[in-house]
Amino acid sequence: MNVGKSIPRVDAFDKATGRTKYTDDLCDSRALVVKLVHSTIAHGLVKAIDISEAEKVEGVVKIVTCFDVPKYYFPTAGHPWSTDPHHQDVADRLLLTDRVRFYGEEVAAVIAANDIAAAQAVRKVKVDYEEYPFVLDVQEAMEERAPQLHENYPNNILGHSNLRIGNYQEAIKEPGLIKFDNWYDTPTVQHCHIENHICYAYEENGRINIVSSTQIPHIVRRVVGQALGISWGKVRVVKPYIGGGFGNKQDALYEPLCAYLSTQVGGRLVKIDVTREETFTNNRVRHAIRSHIITWVRPDGTIVARKLEAFSNQGAYASHGHGIAAKGMGAFPQLYPCPNVEADAYTVFTNRTVAGAMRGYGIPQAMFPVESQIDDIARQIGAHPLEYRLKHLMPVGYVDSFSKNENYFDSFRQCIEKGKAAIDYDRKYEEYKNQTGNIRRGIGCAVFWYNTAVWPISLETSSCRMVLNQDGSVQLQLGETEIGQGADTVFAQMAADILGFSMDKINVISCQDTDVTPFGTGAYASRQTYVGGFAVRQTAELLKTKILEYAHELTRMPVFNLEIADNNIVRTTDGRILMSVGDLACEALYSLTHSQHITAEGTYQIKTNAYSFGCCFAEVEVDIKYCKVKVLDIVNVHDCGQLINPDLAEAQVHGGMSMGIGYALSEQLLYDPKSGRALNDNLLDYKLPTTMDHPDLAAQFVENYEPTSAFGTKALGEPPVCPVAPAIRNAILNATGVPLYKIPMTPHVLFERFTEEGLI
Repeated sequence: MNVGKSIPRVDAFDKATGRTKYTDDLCDSRALVVKLVHSTIAHGLVKAIDISEAEKVEGVVKIVTCFDVPKYYFPTAGHPWSTDPHHQDVADRLLLTDRVRFYGEEVAAVIAANDIAAAQAVRKVKVDYEEYPFVLDVQEAMEERAPQLHENYPNNILGHSNLRIGNYQEAIKEPGLIKFDNWYDTPTVQHCHIENHICYAYEENGRINIVSSTQIPHIVRRVVGQALGISWGKVRVVKPYIGGGFGNKQDALYEPLCAYLSTQVGGRLVKIDVTREETFTNNRVRHAIRSHIITWVRPDGTIVARKLEAFSNQGAYASHGHGIAAKGMGAFPQLYPCPNVEADAYTVFTNRTVAGAMRGYGIPQAMFPVESQIDDIARQIGAHPLEYRLKHLMPVGYVDSFSKNENYFDSFRQCIEKGKAAIDYDRKYEEYKNQTGNIRRGIGCAVFWYNTAVWPISLETSSCRMVLNQDGSVQLQLGETEIGQGADTVFAQMAADILGFSMDKINVISCQDTDVTPFGTGAYASRQTYVGGFAVRQTAELLKTKILEYAHELTRMPVFNLEIADNNIVRTTDGRILMSVGDLACEALYSLTHSQHITAEGTYQIKTNAYSFGCCFAEVEVDIKYCKVKVLDIVNVHDCGQLINPDLAEAQVHGGMSMGIGYALSEQLLYDPKSGRALNDNLLDYKLPTTMDHPDLAAQFVENYEPTSAFGTKALGEPPVCPVAPAIRNAILNATGVPLYKIPMTPHVLFERFTEEGLI
């Protein structure tokens, strides 16, 4: 058995030794270089562009402006496309635009022989603007007097969802209820993956070829076709190894523009390689969401009614849009079921960087307010915060009416008990309750809820191909992309187990090519092992059947008496090895009597979903005088179903915890209120946590086999980031008695609250 073992990653050696080829490694050094001209206003209209001086720069091949590009509006979000128009993303982008909606938007592109020439030319392009008023705040953008970004969205509201359960207005009339009414803010942050977005394109035999660092090659192919107004079959997208994405590369960022620019220089090879500053300003960011939660409880803590208003700052264009706020709203009544709920989520355009998919997809923004207020309620009514949670959390047997997800196990209790023991919670909670002095310690907990994949909101499908080689090894291909998370290793383990092969006999083709790779929608929504697992299992079983049918011809044994074990054809009745799969494969390909290329390919459409649960415990030290927080200890516990590869699972959790620490304490992208420009769009001023800011990161698991899954798995890639910020916040509350309502919890935020509460 390979499933359940910590087998080394199949790409580990090449990545560790530097042999792995990424997009830039594959691009010919003679490629033409593209540099982009960015707007210097946050909102307005390009009246004219003067490129006369820029064209004189030696090495400039061509300059393309917003007035030259075709007017095919296209979506950028990497959602599965559907023939149902209601399940298609908003098409609101052009390759370059004369209608500027955020500071730094691309209005022209310089194609040159080298970086220096391109950069010099960009500086010489002169743009004449008609400037409009702009708005950065999400609620101000909804006001009648606010600048309007898009004609078809009054009050700048891209989307509004609401949910009603029971009768909130009647329920709150009950005498004696305690009201908790709080506003919470979560910030704009950026993914900060190691490899910036990069792509190159060229024409060959009348088709556009694009090589890109993307999570979604098959979706990018479609978007490029839409953006250029050409047949999708005229587009080929290749995804090499990728240096991280975390959702930022779940949009078609520059591939359409790169493809178009190649067509403007006779199909020559052109490359767009953006700077770190451009990833902050021109790629995608996490939605900043402002949440207003009102909870009504009886004196014994029983939750009677709850109300949520969430305002999601979309930035200038739709991208992934309302899905993020809607998902967070959907979690609200499920995590702590309540008989009376009113919930409204708004996604609103502003003149800021476009927000899109980022690890957690709305749940980190939802868990901070929800889990913060739950701690505050428990504290005020004198209840233990963990006991209070367990009393009100989603019970076993709960079924969501929309997704049909079911809570099959007492996962929350199991995870909390395991986390308590790991961090010695009970002792520390009592010890840290009523501290005085400047240096104080605290311990806190937060839980989370997460879905697996995107059904029933969007299409969920996965295809797989397996080819038997002459030596009895197998080529394995999927459209689901390896983006650093270890998916290829997990798929190989699954295939090996079903086929009866050893791991060294599974050759995963990691780099997707839309001309060759079977269709798959890519890496997002923590879908890889769950969705891809169905396709791997189906295809492996089909291939195994074909191998055994051919073995029947060679051994005369009936198929039902044959099995594959340890790379051999085995007779099940007595366990005798009849021949190796390698001998069979060689005979099948070169036989003079029956030559057969043994392959299998299958598509599996998934129409199920699965809950993923877990919690985070954090211990902190707070310096009251300097308003500083240091994380001393932290542990995440997850029920993500059966672990396919425990070491890889632990690595996923560590990465998510690290992102959560930054989200909690330091990361935020700031904007100048006078110009709309991003103020800290670089890794010097944008405060990512380093190893110096981390304690040891501990990950533990509760393995409840998911009954809807092909291998008992469910979401793990995104969940680890979801509970970290509220756990740290609740630890600060335990240490100081001061509740905080916004992240990141920087010294500025702590100083304000400590002053208000009289600690300073």
